[in-house]
Amino acid sequence: MESSSTRRQATRAKLYEAAVTLIAEKGFSATTVDEIAERAGVAKGTVYYNFASKAELFEELLRHGVGLLTASLREAAERAAAEGGSKVDALDRMIRAGLVFIDTYPAFTQLYVAELWRTNRAWQSTLMVVRQQAVAVVEDVLREGVEAGELSSEIDIPLTAAALVGMVLVAALDWQAFQPERTIDDVHAALSRLLQGRVGGTRA
Repeated sequence: MESSSTRRQATRAKLYEAAVTLIAEKGFSATTVDEIAERAGVAKGTVYYNFASKAELFEELLRHGVGLLTASLREAAERAAAEGGSKVDALDRMIRAGLVFIDTYPAFTQLYVAELWRTNRAWQSTLMVVRQQAVAVVEDVLREGVEAGELSSEIDIPLTAAALVGMVLVAALDWQAFQPERTIDDVHAALSRLLQGRVGGTRA
């Protein structure tokens, strides 16, 4: 028998999916709770039962989506380590995982990137926290690579981690918007060459 918490999680997932597609289409301000409820196939009261407001729904959507991305990056790094790969191999796996995530959740990715550049939003602090959680996974692998002597000690870890995450986000959005005929393997191969040349090739 399905538990109430499982049902609530399923309802929230439907609301997240409805909200992200509507907000990507129309923008946050133009999207109404009525529209979110209708798109999700639930009553308006169900939205307010789960979230106090539209802003809270959006804030939790950001937490949920970036949490999924962070988990997929961490899992990719752990899989590479379990197979005895180098830290550059782990970073390459993480690039692939990021591309798969963006390909799976394109509307969320567009929304997330757009919100990074907005100011004075109620969820700005939440956005910064969840962004740092994702970047921190990459920072950890870079730090371990430097400590193991695989990567140059001259690498600026926070900036390099942010640059790698940004590279994947921007390249993937460009791929989907302007080069949709490309395969995920094409995009991964191009980013992998950049990684190998810029990070992997900077060993002291």
